[in-house]
Amino acid sequence: MTNENRFLKKPRILPKPPKIKENNIFDLIEYYSNSGAYNGGRLVEACKIFENMLQEDATVCLTLSGALTPAGIGGFINQLIKNGLIDFIISTGANLYHDLHFALDLPVYQGDFRVDDAELLKNEIVRIYDIFLPNNTLLETDVFVRNVVKKFAAKKSISSSQLHNYIGKKLWEESKKPEFSIMATASKFDVPIYTPSPGDSSIGMNLALLKMMNKNLVVDTDLDILETASIIYNSDKTGAVELGGGAPKNFYMQTQPMLSQIMDIETVGHDYFIQITADAPHWGGLSGATPSEAVSWKKIKPNDLKNNVVVYCDVTIAAPIIFSYILSNKNSRKLKRLFKRREELLEILNQAYLNK
Repeated sequence: MTNENRFLKKPRILPKPPKIKENNIFDLIEYYSNSGAYNGGRLVEACKIFENMLQEDATVCLTLSGALTPAGIGGFINQLIKNGLIDFIISTGANLYHDLHFALDLPVYQGDFRVDDAELLKNEIVRIYDIFLPNNTLLETDVFVRNVVKKFAAKKSISSSQLHNYIGKKLWEESKKPEFSIMATASKFDVPIYTPSPGDSSIGMNLALLKMMNKNLVVDTDLDILETASIIYNSDKTGAVELGGGAPKNFYMQTQPMLSQIMDIETVGHDYFIQITADAPHWGGLSGATPSEAVSWKKIKPNDLKNNVVVYCDVTIAAPIIFSYILSNKNSRKLKRLFKRREELLEILNQAYLNK
């Protein structure tokens, strides 16, 4: 499929690094601060809470729902990783799969939601709302996943963080533009990436095919639960920036009840919480929890709701504003390199459970 196709006339989408002029973003946040009303006000709160997390050296988790990486948001996320502003990531498999296209230099195009999908089918193009992907982009990504996973020599089950770190390292060795990839960048800076549902994406489907072909690599989500809980247990303060909701949001939030409810280890919840979502709580969405509701589950500390905010907005609008503000403030921290510390943190949690 080439750019001669009439559906692929618009520019390719690329996760380019942000170009930020400080005065512009500060003026914008100052404008929203003038009234502090509605979701403009919540956007300002999110910027300040993110700053507080960094100043307190909290362990910061970024969660990614749906399929946001095809929209090119990876450029911002990579910069946050490099600056030590994200310590671990929890994502849907879809975000990680589509992240691979950019490293492999496979095209993702601007499209249009006002289109005849039957025509796209005939032209071998798949659609993510107003984003077009030639079918070959998917097929070549599938080949890459299968080829690299075949080389993974694991004698026992692995966590999804181990799988993603391995794929990220292979991107640096074998892909054309690894600097565009969240997985590649995270592997370089030892930021672990987890996915709550490994089978719910094309990465998982490719692993399933390999299993049928007797390549017995097993991704064990129980290990993910333990690894993420150990990260939280070993952190003085914790917080999240949640893009959307879904399983990634809850997987992060459940680290606290894993400690308090399941392991009977004293804990009172996360210190900071930022969520950008278009969901509404009265429909039973928001993954079942607003910050205030989460207090009852010991997911968020009581009496600290000033450190928590939900911005009701499209992620592709709000997240770049918040990230631009944080990066413009020249925030940077020493990397925690949590991936390399997984076994150490797990052992500390194990001893805490045995000795309680």
